[in-house]
Amino acid sequence: MSPSTASSFVGSILAVDAAVSAAIHTAAKPFLPPFILLLLEISADFRFSFPVSLSLLLSPPLRPFLIPFLLGLLLDLIFVGIVKLIFRRPRPAYNHPSMSAAVSADHYSFPSGHASRVFFVAASVHFFTSEAQVVSPSYSFLDGWVRDRGEGVVKGEVLVGVWIWATVTAVSRILLGRHYVLDVAAGACLGVLEALFALRFLRFEQILGWW
Repeated sequence: MSPSTASSFVGSILAVDAAVSAAIHTAAKPFLPPFILLLLEISADFRFSFPVSLSLLLSPPLRPFLIPFLLGLLLDLIFVGIVKLIFRRPRPAYNHPSMSAAVSADHYSFPSGHASRVFFVAASVHFFTSEAQVVSPSYSFLDGWVRDRGEGVVKGEVLVGVWIWATVTAVSRILLGRHYVLDVAAGACLGVLEALFALRFLRFEQILGWW
């Protein structure tokens, strides 16, 4: 495939993506109050999610999850910023005016940082729950909310709730006009891959073992 043909092919895909995204945004706009979408946006903002994740310190059995989780969030922030600066895809022209870019990379659209972050969180909780039986006789206030007292694992309803929050938040990026469909899809896939990487290679005990 020649460069001109490849460029034309990519351009066609982006054009379809932009048209579908605009149609979704236009169709949903009359039915969804912007403040709801903005609340979802805030819930997935790094400046909010990073300090909230420190609440894991309140639950000793969940503390092994803290290091890969925090390092994964930082990895996501850096990697998404680099990819945005490489592709430099402009955000949709109908982007909601409430947006304020924290860094220069935020002016670009691909991939969606919010989508990657929420899917990183959901996938991390899912994978951590799947591989670990977190049984402990002591329960903090946080444990009562997220862990089953009998088996010690994260409650199924919590896991389902996290995935629903991640999916709704990712979709809201299209509805709010922040991103195109491909931006969100790429961000979601990236978040899942980052969760796999963080839980496999960024464990505290493994990092110490490398030294």
